[in-house]
Amino acid sequence: MSKYAIEQFVEQTKQQDRGQGLFEIETQRILEINLENQIWAKMGSMISYRGNIKFEREGILEHGLGKLFKKALTGEGAALMKATGKGKLYVADQGKKISILNLNNESISVNGNDLLAFEPSISWDIKLMRKVAGLMAGGLFNVRLEGTGMVAFTSHYEPLTLLVEPDNPVYTDPNATVAWSGNLQPDFVTYISLKTLFGRASGESVQMKFTGKGFVVVQPFEEVYYSQIQG
Repeated sequence: MSKYAIEQFVEQTKQQDRGQGLFEIETQRILEINLENQIWAKMGSMISYRGNIKFEREGILEHGLGKLFKKALTGEGAALMKATGKGKLYVADQGKKISILNLNNESISVNGNDLLAFEPSISWDIKLMRKVAGLMAGGLFNVRLEGTGMVAFTSHYEPLTLLVEPDNPVYTDPNATVAWSGNLQPDFVTYISLKTLFGRASGESVQMKFTGKGFVVVQPFEEVYYSQIQG
């Protein structure tokens, strides 16, 4: 009976090749990367690997002085590691659910703490939203990714995608906003009545407003992901 139970467990949970390509959802919360050359992943996200893979923290000047300055401001939320070699790499982030997008000369913005991995063919830049620096104890930041290739990001529980139409803007809680299409530029609105009701530091008093045509991804969880710059 004991042997059967172990065999059953192994059979139900063992790794499987699904033939999905470079990025493969091994489980809803574990990403398998079929590495052939190089990939960028969130620092500390590796949970296992097989093969000949070398891991390096991104170099201080790897992406130029501009990004170095921005990363110094935003802290460790967007810290990356470079995985190089050939093998199978497994990455995860605090048990969060993983979503994959295959960009085709497109762009997307992802909150810094929610970015899990992306191909080196994707260009990226850190965007600081300093408009809310005085409202939320630091400016929110996101990573804009564009080009052609795969991007993996995470969310607490199942994400919900809301469509934005020109005559129908979408408002979101900044701490529950995961990603949005690259053609959208969020603005921030505050409500004095909510400040009075919840207190000045409340996230509900600050909302992101998306106008235009595109989509916004939110999660059923309020995550404090903004930077630690004061004022």
